[in-house]
Amino acid sequence: MHLSEIRAAAIAPALALLPARMNSSQAETMLLAIGLQESGLIHRRQIGGPARGPWQFEQGGGVRGVLQHPLSRPHALAVCEARSVKPVPSEVYAALEHDDILAAAFARLLLWTDPAPIPAVGEVAKSWDLYVRTWRPGKPHRNRWDGCYAQAMDALEAAA
Repeated sequence: MHLSEIRAAAIAPALALLPARMNSSQAETMLLAIGLQESGLIHRRQIGGPARGPWQFEQGGGVRGVLQHPLSRPHALAVCEARSVKPVPSEVYAALEHDDILAAAFARLLLWTDPAPIPAVGEVAKSWDLYVRTWRPGKPHRNRWDGCYAQAMDALEAAA
């Protein structure tokens, strides 16, 4: 899927379900970069693993974490209601594979749980640090991040 398509079909509708303060170019850049890093924004099931959706959420830490964290919980419940998904980890986890809006909203909410602000667009190393803190990838591939992040920045610049 082209990055402009994922922005229009998933990210923009997801951000519309969340408070306006969660919508920023920094957030969109992170969502695109993480999606590219995690799945290439192609795979809905992790190759050889349990994660689901373009942002590759696992049921335990990712889905359960967003549903339970005090900063994200009220927003996660509202998103689940808007997407007609029962707000329990197993139901959200199953839906993430097919509902890109839900997946993008949960990805944004996971970033929201981090106490640090999202780095400014272009702060590649700080953005990597945020990704690692929030996604906790089992096998982080730092060598791929710069390219994914550059693609994300280019996509936002092209749309401006």
